[in-house]
Amino acid sequence: MENRNNVTEFVLLGLTQNPQVKILLFAVFLIIYIFTMVGNSLIVITVTGSKSLNSPMYFFLAFLSFIDANYSSVFVPKMMLDMLHEKATISFQACMVQIFLGHLFGGAEVFLLTFMAYDRYVAICKPLYYLVIMRWRVCVLLVVVSWIGGFMHSLLQLLFIVGLPFCGPNIIDHFTCDIFPLLKLSCTDTYIIGISVVANGGAMCTIIFSLLVISYGVILHTLKTQSLESRQKALSTCISHITVVVFYFVPCIFMYVRPVCTFPIDKSLTVFYTTITPLLNPLIYTLRNTEMKNAMRKLWNRKSNVQQ
Repeated sequence: MENRNNVTEFVLLGLTQNPQVKILLFAVFLIIYIFTMVGNSLIVITVTGSKSLNSPMYFFLAFLSFIDANYSSVFVPKMMLDMLHEKATISFQACMVQIFLGHLFGGAEVFLLTFMAYDRYVAICKPLYYLVIMRWRVCVLLVVVSWIGGFMHSLLQLLFIVGLPFCGPNIIDHFTCDIFPLLKLSCTDTYIIGISVVANGGAMCTIIFSLLVISYGVILHTLKTQSLESRQKALSTCISHITVVVFYFVPCIFMYVRPVCTFPIDKSLTVFYTTITPLLNPLIYTLRNTEMKNAMRKLWNRKSNVQQ
C-alpha cells in the first residue's frame, strides 16, 4: 500500500458545514479580499507613481504589498468559491500548486521583512553611510534574494509532500491544503519528513524573528541619543514594521514550531495570516505614515485634474 497513490483529489471540510454561515462568511471574506487588493494595489501605484517616495523603504514596501496581494489570492478566492458549494474539493495537482505558491510568497515575505528591518537599522544607526550601503543596486539585489529564498523554501516544502503515497482517506479538516494535515493522510511513516518540515519552516521563522527582535532592540537603544523630532519619526516607522512582523511571524512560529499534529485553532490562525494580515499591512503603513498619505493625496488630485 505504501507504493500506491489512489487519491486524485482531496475533500476540504472548510471553516463550517452550515449553509447559512457559509453565505455569511462568503460575504465577509469577499469584502476583506476586495479591500486587500485595493489597499495593496494603491500602495504599489502610489510608490511607483510618486517622485517623493523614492527611498529604499518605499521600494521595499511596494514589493511587500505586491507579495501580500498575491499571497492572499492563493487562498481566499478558492476558499470563497468552496463556500458556494455543498462539497468542496481540490485536485491533487491543484493542492500541490497551492502549497508551492503559498510557501513561495510566504517565504519571500519573510526575507523581505528581514531586509526592511536591515534598511531601518542602517537608516537609524548608520545614517551617514545610508546612501552608500542602501544604494539602488543593493536594494534590487535584496528583492531578488527574497524571491530566491522564497522559491528555495517553497521547493523544499513541496518535495517533502509531492512524493508521499496517499491511499485514502482523502478528507482534510481545513479550508486549504496545508502540510501537516497532508502528512496525517499519507499511508507511510512521515516522522522524519515532519521533522524536516519543522526545520525548514519553523526554524527559519524562529531564527529570523529572533534576529529581528534583537535588531529592533539595537535600533530603539540608538534612538535615545537622537533628537526628539528624529526619534518620533523613526519610532513611527519602526512601530509600523514591528507590528507587521509580529502579526506575520507569531502565527507562523506557532504553526510550524511544534510536533507534527493539527489543532482546532489552526484554521483561525491560517485565516489570520492568509486573509487578515495582508489587509492590515497597507492600513498599518499608510495610516501611520504622513509621506505616504500626502503622496496618495497628490496622486489622487493629479488624476482628478487630468480627468477634468
